Amino acid sequence: MNAKYDPTTGMEQHWQAVWEESGLFQVSEDDQRPKFYLLEMFPYPSGKIHMGHVRNYSIGDVLSRFMTMRGYNVLHPIGWDAFGMPAENAAIQNQSHPDDWTRECIRMMREQLTRLGYSYDWSRELSTCDPEYYRWEQWLFTKMYERGMVYNKRSYVNWCPKCNTVLANEQVVDGGCWRCNTQVTVKQQQGWFFRITEYADELLEMTQQLGQNWPERVLTMQRNWIGKSKGARIIFKIEGGEESIDVFTTRPDTIFGATFMVLAPEHPLVEELSKGTQHEQAVREFATRVILEDKEKRTSDEYEKEGIFVGAHCINPFTGFRMPIYAANFVLMDYGSGAVMSVPTHDQRDFEFAKRYGLELKVVIAPPDDLDLTPERMSEAYVDEGLLVNSGKFNGMNNLDAIETITAELAKIGCGGESFSYRLRDWGVSRQRYWGAPIPIIYCEDCGTQTVPIDQLPVELPLDVPLTGEGGSPLETIQGWANTSCPKCGGPARRETDTFDTFVESSWYFARYCSPHYDRGMVDAEAVGYWMPVDLYIGGIEHAILHLLYARFFLKVMRDIGLVEVDEPFTRLLTQGMVIKDGSKMSKSKGNVVDPDQIISRYGADTTRLFILFASPPERDLEWSDAGVEGAHRFLSRVWRMVHDWFDVIDGVQPQSGELTGEEKLDALLRKTHQTIKKVTDDIAERFHLNTAISAIMELVNEIYAIKPEQAVGPQAAAVMRFAVETTVMLLSPFTPHICDELANRLGYDDPLLTRAWPKYDPEMCIEQTVEVVVQVNGKVRERILLAADASREQAEQAALESSNVQRHIEGLQVRKVIWVPGKLVNVVAK
Repeated sequence: MNAKYDPTTGMEQHWQAVWEESGLFQVSEDDQRPKFYLLEMFPYPSGKIHMGHVRNYSIGDVLSRFMTMRGYNVLHPIGWDAFGMPAENAAIQNQSHPDDWTRECIRMMREQLTRLGYSYDWSRELSTCDPEYYRWEQWLFTKMYERGMVYNKRSYVNWCPKCNTVLANEQVVDGGCWRCNTQVTVKQQQGWFFRITEYADELLEMTQQLGQNWPERVLTMQRNWIGKSKGARIIFKIEGGEESIDVFTTRPDTIFGATFMVLAPEHPLVEELSKGTQHEQAVREFATRVILEDKEKRTSDEYEKEGIFVGAHCINPFTGFRMPIYAANFVLMDYGSGAVMSVPTHDQRDFEFAKRYGLELKVVIAPPDDLDLTPERMSEAYVDEGLLVNSGKFNGMNNLDAIETITAELAKIGCGGESFSYRLRDWGVSRQRYWGAPIPIIYCEDCGTQTVPIDQLPVELPLDVPLTGEGGSPLETIQGWANTSCPKCGGPARRETDTFDTFVESSWYFARYCSPHYDRGMVDAEAVGYWMPVDLYIGGIEHAILHLLYARFFLKVMRDIGLVEVDEPFTRLLTQGMVIKDGSKMSKSKGNVVDPDQIISRYGADTTRLFILFASPPERDLEWSDAGVEGAHRFLSRVWRMVHDWFDVIDGVQPQSGELTGEEKLDALLRKTHQTIKKVTDDIAERFHLNTAISAIMELVNEIYAIKPEQAVGPQAAAVMRFAVETTVMLLSPFTPHICDELANRLGYDDPLLTRAWPKYDPEMCIEQTVEVVVQVNGKVRERILLAADASREQAEQAALESSNVQRHIEGLQVRKVIWVPGKLVNVVAK
């Protein structure tokens, strides 16, 4: 055995080949073993993996190998989130085709992931751009359409003029497109929507069930995004017409003080009510300008509040007051109904708006000691609790107590009642780009909108499409594809040329992994029944809202259609932190990227993995350190030398784990080995503290190095050393599998360590025999003594007082008392 560790000699490639040829990572349903489905969020094939990928997948690989060695049937698949605008833009820039570009990226990234030794079941690999994959989301779309879960409407959307596509609110960063930084505009557009709001209550309620298994931060983000509020629905009739304005409010107690109405500029009534009036042109110009403004800024306290009268009034259902209707920049369609009843005396924003535009103010809540409060005496809105005034038969009631009473009265008079509002909006899934899954809809002038028949799926994305990056979707120009026949009447018809939002593909891939090549349905019921739900899902906090919410929604739809029987896709969630260098997240634009290939080529995959796992707890950000990489390599070299140095002593010896030898150092090492097994097992299984697990292994290596081979005399000593050395290699193997399989092979094991059982510890051997106790004199540390772990107070006090160092510090003093903290502290108080 070579004395020096050198991973560049082909050792890692050798073991990767062994694992692949033996099908070590391929699994199938097995009722004889407990299942464990482990999944990392699948990558977008951008061409090269980065250190964020390495961290995510290294964490997953440790847990996959660990659970396999513990006897679980572990499903650990991989695939590619392959559709999307970045591929289309890159293809245009490089004068290639998105399909060619994407598949070449997949090839390169697959090689890199393999080079890192990850335990993926590559037989289940899928790419979302393959027709055999997106066929089934098209199938699900048609089923949802049949159930009324899909609809088409015209709405205002964020639009990137350079990418020529709709953007979600989260994809607009500081007013620019998240991909190309182009200033985003807003325009009206037809699009397809999923009714995710029908599942809002269940999505919200089941965050309680996820409980301790998900980070509280993520659950809070999901709850806030759904944003359920209890309040009242109030109907305001529009003067002179049959229409009305529906308002959601949490403050129906202020209804008698509502003196004007404000609508979001995007509200359809803004255009409708101003049409044909002298205000039409000014209202249109105002709405067009405001719609383009940043939504967060529009609702901030610092932003100037402005509005415009639309030329119409509505009627307060309690007072009959003619309330002028304004469009205002601080009202959004994203909350409630996009309409707000304004009570200027009891809302500061409304107060300022009313003062600016000369609108009426009416006090309806007064402090108990000032029931004659009038608008003329107010310099700001009164927003505290009080008694109702100017509120008809409700006068004198505490305003908060009156909320339910007034809400009930609304229902009684037919003008509203109790209601709930949600921040969550239905999911717009239409995108005006080429590189995506076609939406399976056909438009016929005679028969209207039709879904593509099931037996004609998939609607394949044509690949012979010229891409210029100019204009709208190139699918509109492919007449041979866009023109088709109506499935109902057979007449001429036209296909939908929008493609799905890529969140659609990533919202069900975890279920498809259970039977990735199944061709008789979206999923194989038997396979998905065995594997689902995912036991542990690993990914970045940046996907805490939309991806996870959409995935939860999709699984509930699949459940209700009868495809699965579980309610939630991911039992446990681990969100890993970012990789930081020079104080910021690694990115090409900042020039602080570290190429994983260069690190692997110089130090090996195992060193790369060990550093990324040891440098920080998984959930926290990791600061890149070249010195840390060097340190990880030195440690692996030390482990290699440890096996080399002890090889002649322990070769062919059976490990001894249960009997003490009577030799102090060996017995201490034996206990340390059992304690390390327990520590590493608990840290991985219960807390995902991979860094502290590695630290415990390092401590064990130090203990082994404290004993020299020439000191281990006799077969019993060799057996204990064999147990300690072999255990070290096995505990380290999920973290650094190549070197550990190589060392195990040198120790006489032919098969990879993944086929062996995880080491077991003896609880009795884990009990500390001695503990170090701090001794203080008058609160100052003067000594440290070793005591039996079960030492009594009397024994501890005697040992402390017999210490020469303690005696020196209490000389000439009288011991008044001795404070004893079992196993930790003796404090001698002397005066």
